[in-house]
Amino acid sequence: MRTLLNLIWLVLSGLWMALGYFLAGIICCVLVVTIPFGVAAFRIGAFALWPFGRTVVRKPSAGAMSTIGNVIWFVVAGLWLAIGHLLSGIALCVTIIGIPLGLANFKLIPVSLMPLGADIVDADDPRVLVAA
Repeated sequence: MRTLLNLIWLVLSGLWMALGYFLAGIICCVLVVTIPFGVAAFRIGAFALWPFGRTVVRKPSAGAMSTIGNVIWFVVAGLWLAIGHLLSGIALCVTIIGIPLGLANFKLIPVSLMPLGADIVDADDPRVLVAA
């Protein structure tokens, strides 16, 4: 079922969202100072490409620098990305078939707001049970 949902997601919205994140990652990697944001954008892009069967867990070792980076990310890009995911999720939830895809968009909101200090793991990963 995950594979089927991921394929439908890829065709309807995942490819375009992932390309947007990958483009943002390339732009961020041009400057040395913003490379951590570029790496985070690539991670989110891979998650946006194939979201079903994966989830986000917070790194317990994330320190103050990831918090400061998340504040900068939130102001520069995170809020706008979250609004985009919210609106896209609402639009997908209008149809019955689109409801799982809309929920996947809602699942991307927290990581689009605060990508630093987060890991994207398989849903079967033991870290998911520890975080819950």
